[in-house]
Amino acid sequence: MTEKILQHKHCSICGKAVPAEETFCSDECKEKWDAMVKKRKMMMYIMYGMIVVFIVLILFSGRL
Repeated sequence: MTEKILQHKHCSICGKAVPAEETFCSDECKEKWDAMVKKRKMMMYIMYGMIVVFIVLILFSGRL
């Protein structure tokens, strides 16, 4: 005889099973996710800024 498994998803941070309508198992995991997203955004902004600086340096080095 097999057991029926309820519909569920897994926490995006720790992998624990959570109800299908939930994304995280706890507030702690939600906070970790938010911090990770914030860090990734900041890294993307820094990368874009470095690309702009690099392009500006290339454009102005040809004029000297």
